[in-house]
Amino acid sequence: MEGGWERAREISRRVARGAAGAGRASVRATRATAGGTAKATRATARGARKVGVATRRLTYAGGAGRTGLGRLIELSAGNSAGDALVTVALASTVFFGVPVGEARGSVALYLVITMLPFGLLAPFVGPILDRFRSGRRYVMAGTLFGRGLLCFAMAAAVGPGDLPTLFIGALGVLVLSKAYNVSRAAIMPSVLPADITLVSANARVALFTLVTAGIAVPIGAGLTAWLGSAMTLRVAMVAFLLLGVAAVRLPRHVDSPDLEEEGAAPRWRTLLKVGPAVAEAVWANVALRLFSGFLLFFALFLVQDRAVPWLAAGAEDPFFDVPKTIALLAAGAGLGGLVGAVVANWTRNHAPQLIVLVTLAVTVVAGIVTAIFFGLWTALAISLVTAFAQELGKLALDAIVQREIGEEVRSSTFGVVEAMLQLAWVFGGLVGLVLSLTQSAVAGLVTLAVVLTATLVRLLVARRKRVRAADAKLERERERAEPGGHDPQSGDDGAYDPRPAGAGGHDPQRGDGLDTTKPLTNPHG
Repeated sequence: MEGGWERAREISRRVARGAAGAGRASVRATRATAGGTAKATRATARGARKVGVATRRLTYAGGAGRTGLGRLIELSAGNSAGDALVTVALASTVFFGVPVGEARGSVALYLVITMLPFGLLAPFVGPILDRFRSGRRYVMAGTLFGRGLLCFAMAAAVGPGDLPTLFIGALGVLVLSKAYNVSRAAIMPSVLPADITLVSANARVALFTLVTAGIAVPIGAGLTAWLGSAMTLRVAMVAFLLLGVAAVRLPRHVDSPDLEEEGAAPRWRTLLKVGPAVAEAVWANVALRLFSGFLLFFALFLVQDRAVPWLAAGAEDPFFDVPKTIALLAAGAGLGGLVGAVVANWTRNHAPQLIVLVTLAVTVVAGIVTAIFFGLWTALAISLVTAFAQELGKLALDAIVQREIGEEVRSSTFGVVEAMLQLAWVFGGLVGLVLSLTQSAVAGLVTLAVVLTATLVRLLVARRKRVRAADAKLERERERAEPGGHDPQSGDDGAYDPRPAGAGGHDPQRGDGLDTTKPLTNPHG
C-alpha cells in the first residue's frame, strides 16, 4: 500500500512538472507571437509613415505647402476615395447579381433620376456658391458632412432593400460631389503658387485623386465582399465626416471677399455669356463626355451579352472571359486617366484651347479605327484613349475657365460647365444602353464617331471664322494707327491700341496670351 502511494505521488509530481513545462512553453510562445506581432505592427507603422512623408513631399512641392494647394490636394484625394467607396457599395447593391435585362432597366432608371434633377439644379448651384464665396471653406465642409449623413441613411436602407432611398441618396451624393468640385475649381487660383501654372495645379489634383480612387476601389470591393455594402457605406460616412473637419481647417485666404456692389443684381452664367474661348472648350468636352458615357454602358452590356468577337459562340477566348474582359477594359480606362493627368502636368499651360481640340480629334480617329478593326485590343485602346482625352480635355477646360472668368462669377460658370458635362455623360450612357440592344459594336461606334466628327468640324469652322474676324479687326486698327489713317466716321483720334482683339488683350488665336497666375476679374469674361 505504501509503495502504491509513493508511485502515485511520483506520477503526480511528473504530471505537475509537465504541466509547468507546458505552461512555460506557452508563455514563451505567447511572448514570441506578441513580439512578432509588435514587430510587424511597428514595421507597418514605419512603412505608412514613410509613405505619408513621401506623399506630403509631393503634394507640398513647388510652394504648394505655403499657399494651401498641398492641403487642398490632400482633401480632394480623400474626397475621391470616399466617392469611390460609395460607388463600389452602390454598384454591388443595385447593379450586380441581377439578369442583364433587369440591369438595363435599373441602370436606365438611375441615369434618368440622375439627369433630371441636374437639369433643374444647374441654374442654381453656381450662383448659390458665388453668393457664399466668402465662406468657401464652410461650403466645401458642408458638402462633405452632407455626404456623410447620406451614407448613413443609405447604409440603413441596404438591409431592407429600400431602392427609392438608395436612389435619392445616390443623387444627393452626386450633387454634393459636384458642388465640392465646383468650389474646389473656383478656389484654385487663390492657392496657386507663383511657380505653378493652372494646368499643372489642376493636373496635380487630378493625379492624386485618380491614384487614391484606384486604391480605394479594390479596398471597397474587398470590404463589401467581406462585411457587406452597409459597412462600406459606414466607412465612407466616417471618412466624409473627418474630411469635413479638414476642409474647415483650410487656409483662410481661400475665402474670397465679397466684391459685389451693394444693390447690384447677381450675375448668372450661361453658355451664351462665357465668351467664345470658354464655349468652344465646353462643347468639345461635352462631346468627349458624351462618348465616354456611351462607351462605358455600350461596352459593358455588349460584353455581358457576349456580342463581341472574342466571346461569341464558337470563338470564345480561352483566357478573356466576361469578368476578365470587364476588368481589362476598366484597367485601360484607369490607366488612360492617369496618363492624361501626367500629360497635362507636362504640357504646363501651352495653348489649352489647342489641347482641347486635339483631344477631340484623337478621340474621333480612335473611334473610327476601332469601328473598322473591332476586337479585344482595339476595345482596350479606345477605352484608354477615351479616358485619356476626357481627363486631359477637362483639365484644359478648367484652366481656361479659371483664367478667363472673373472671381465673382467663377463658381456660376463651373456650375454650368459641370452640369453640362454630367448631362452629356448621362445622355451618352442612355444612348449606349439603347444601341447595345442591336448587339452590333460597329453600328454603335460608327454612330458616335459621326457625331464627334460633326462636332469637331463645327468647332474648327467657328474657330476659323473667329480668327479671321480678329485678324480683320486688328488690321483695321493698324491702318487707323498709321499717319493719315484717321477715320472720321469712327469717332476716334487715330490712336493705336496695341492689344489684340479679345477681352483683356487675349488673342483667341493663341490661347496663351494671358498671365495665368493672375486670372481676369472681368465679369463678362
